[in-house]
Amino acid sequence: MATLIPKPASEAEATFMLHMRLEKLPLPTPEHRFSPPRKWRFDFAWPDRMFAVEVEGVTRDGGRHQRIDGFQKDLEKYEAALLLGWTVYRCSPAMVKSGRAAEVVKMILERDGDNAER
Repeated sequence: MATLIPKPASEAEATFMLHMRLEKLPLPTPEHRFSPPRKWRFDFAWPDRMFAVEVEGVTRDGGRHQRIDGFQKDLEKYEAALLLGWTVYRCSPAMVKSGRAAEVVKMILERDGDNAER
């Protein structure tokens, strides 16, 4: 049986988790596998709320998400998530760094009543 080793968090993903802690928001599950047959994962998810966050990396050299095939596969993933009832918030590393992503997540969690524990 193979052991799954989690991928190291990107700088933006680590910053996102820091912002969640600083805002005292409910912490998400990192690398949540939402569709086992396809092995698709969300960067962060609140499975009980069917809410997820994807931090979309953009690189100067055109990373996987910027190539046609990678972009198409991302669209298939987001379509599958939508059909399963997930809400997915997509943000950039710049949005994470500025705090905007945390603000939006806070608004969504408060709107959905998840912030009652604060």
